[in-house]
Amino acid sequence: MPDLSHSRNSCFHCGLTATGASACSGEVAGEMQLFCCSGCLEVCRVIHEAGLEGFYSRVQKQEAAMAPPPDLPADIDQYELDEVQQDFITRLADGSCQANLMVEGIHCPACTWLIEKALAGMDGVMLAEVNLVHHRLFVRWHSEKLLISDIMRRLAALGYAAIPFNLESVEGVLKEQNRKLLFRLGFAGFGAMNIMWISIALYAGAFSGISSEYRDFFHWVSCAIATPVLLYSGGPILLAGWRGLVRLRPGMDLPVAIGAVTTYGYSLLQTLQQGEHVYFDTVVSFLFVILIGRYLEAIARRNASSATLRLLELQPRLATRLTEDGEERVAVRKLVAGDLLRIRPGDKIAADGVVEEGSSHIDEAMLTGESRPVHKYAGCRLAAGTVNGEGALVMRVEQAGADTVLARIIHLVESAQGTKARVQQLADRIVPWFVTATLLLAAATFLYWWGEDSGKALLAATAVLIITCPCALGLATPMAIAVSTGVAAKNGVLVRNGEALERLSAVTHVVLDKTGTLTEGRMRVTEVRGEAGRETVLQAAAAVERHFSHPLALAICATVEAEGLAFPVCHQPVLLPGLGVGGMPAGGEGQIWVGNLRLMERQGVMIDASMRAAAEAIESTMAAAVFVAQGEQLLGLLRVEDRLREGAVELIRTLAQRGVGMTLLTGDSVAAANHLKQALMGPEDVRMEVVAGVLPEEKARKVAALQQQGEHVLMAGDGVNDAPALALADISMAMGNGTDVSMECSDIVLMGSDLQKVPWAIALGRQTLKTVRQNLALSLLYNLMLVPAAMAAMVTPVFAALAMPVSSLLVIGNAVLIRRHMQRQ
Repeated sequence: MPDLSHSRNSCFHCGLTATGASACSGEVAGEMQLFCCSGCLEVCRVIHEAGLEGFYSRVQKQEAAMAPPPDLPADIDQYELDEVQQDFITRLADGSCQANLMVEGIHCPACTWLIEKALAGMDGVMLAEVNLVHHRLFVRWHSEKLLISDIMRRLAALGYAAIPFNLESVEGVLKEQNRKLLFRLGFAGFGAMNIMWISIALYAGAFSGISSEYRDFFHWVSCAIATPVLLYSGGPILLAGWRGLVRLRPGMDLPVAIGAVTTYGYSLLQTLQQGEHVYFDTVVSFLFVILIGRYLEAIARRNASSATLRLLELQPRLATRLTEDGEERVAVRKLVAGDLLRIRPGDKIAADGVVEEGSSHIDEAMLTGESRPVHKYAGCRLAAGTVNGEGALVMRVEQAGADTVLARIIHLVESAQGTKARVQQLADRIVPWFVTATLLLAAATFLYWWGEDSGKALLAATAVLIITCPCALGLATPMAIAVSTGVAAKNGVLVRNGEALERLSAVTHVVLDKTGTLTEGRMRVTEVRGEAGRETVLQAAAAVERHFSHPLALAICATVEAEGLAFPVCHQPVLLPGLGVGGMPAGGEGQIWVGNLRLMERQGVMIDASMRAAAEAIESTMAAAVFVAQGEQLLGLLRVEDRLREGAVELIRTLAQRGVGMTLLTGDSVAAANHLKQALMGPEDVRMEVVAGVLPEEKARKVAALQQQGEHVLMAGDGVNDAPALALADISMAMGNGTDVSMECSDIVLMGSDLQKVPWAIALGRQTLKTVRQNLALSLLYNLMLVPAAMAAMVTPVFAALAMPVSSLLVIGNAVLIRRHMQRQ
């Protein structure tokens, strides 16, 4: 049952005062309740009928502000038209549809919970995810069971208004918000300019003996100017303060609202009583200054956390599709897998795919953070949002829309900016108590100075109310996280959440996987041995490996394809982590096994001394020895080579210089591991533990052992074998060219091949936490210095109004400096 009101005259749903013509009552869960409007009544009934009354306990637990349902979008039926749906709905190959919606009325995590639970209960909805920061809903549904209008009506019944999301709508909302704020600022500025002339006349008259008639006249003129400024320019502040007061959940606007109303009320009373001192000019002036600060703050916050918008702008809107009749310009949302696109010089690439014809250099800086263009030719992969260089290309689409790498990056950045680190959760709990303390201090100040001078008491109390606004405290952490995730994305480092940045700062030990992390992961077969013959060995291995996507499998299949050999049919493929793979050939003559020496011994395959010696020689040079057998008969031995990534040696040295411990894990033999260790460490004395022959579960146990020793472990890997260790580590990092499993298990994803991004990411985490602490210290220092001055009547309300936004801008500016600090890394 909701308990949001704390008053018998409050709305049962949202907690606002339920009086006036719009108020109504209705039966909910067998009891009559009071509501501020019919909208709240219907929403409350829908929530209870759906069995989602737990929403109210979540709202109460999180102390979130609510409001009556917003006005619902007109003509929902229009979204059932195909020509309208083409603009925002993506139709997938399996017959399902997906769309992004902007949702008005979301206030807190409880709203997120309610929307996701309610939509998940609809027959046909496959997935519903809400982004709290951007008020955005991603939904996927079966088009045969459900219409988008049904989803929008369900949201409307819950009290949320949804419209299709696109970049123009995002920019339009931001522009509209800034436009309204600018209008209120301009109106307050006009009022401040005019009321200042009245104040000059009053102050001059005080020294020259102005008559009471003229003084009262000027007071009424000042009141006529201040009243619309208070109601229009200060309206949102007053409304937000009132809502917080009614719910007994004081917010950041309440002290300012009380200060404005109190000063205005005192001045109005003095005017009615024909008193000598009024402070209408103070009300108008500090509202004007506060609005200036909020406008500058809004611009600064948008610029600081605009990483998502910049990424959205990378998505082209049109593409040139090749058809049997020639070329046609189509919207990117209409692209499907298999389409052929022409990419002209300078064009942005519209989807993920493969080059079919031509060659060119591609600028992938937005994806990997590496400024050097990459040469692409037939067979190379292209990513959406990257920019074509000097050559013309023809590409085949493999993923489009929300399935592209760019779309995944945008989703990760949005998710990261919408999360809260532990230090932010602490700040959120402090803010309500901070506001309450502000009100008590203002009351104490007023009472202290009342006996000496009532006007002085009012101004001093108002200054306390304004100057102690905890905006800077509330911005300290989210601004640092927003800037850091944006900087990281720009440099090809994707951070999943703010807590990952906090954990990065504490890393003391890095665990590195070999294949695909320290090495390129692009293996190639360089030698084939065996009495069965080269073609037989390769085909037998490829028959099984074609069912898998690990680096060894790709190398073997690429060799078979390059030599023009056929791929035999194989059934029942099986993966044995850390050992190899197996499968049953079509003829059923015996199971084919492809893997290391341990797999062969487990399957009873006879291997003579010469083959064992050959395998040892191969692995002593950092190559992989892959045995191929059928049944218990050995067919042959493959030598598969990989190369160290460029910068692997520099990575080891950088981590050693920064005092970070290192452990290298590999499934290779001890000889191969020692060879790799010498290649990485060189002549320098670098401390690094190398563990050879590890299975997936052993990798996870090694991570756990390091944690038990008090180490804060970062695990970097790229394969399925790394997933258990990645999930167990304090902070996990996956290479962007790795498997989906490793990327799903990871807190950080490196989109490029630059291994120096590993220590760079650690430095970013440390700089982020340092900035958060600096911001919190700035906020507290600001209050410790100026609050006592305001209580001592040494600060005017106008100066307080100037100081308050300055503190927020300092916090934002300090967060922006993260960009400069990371450029030096």
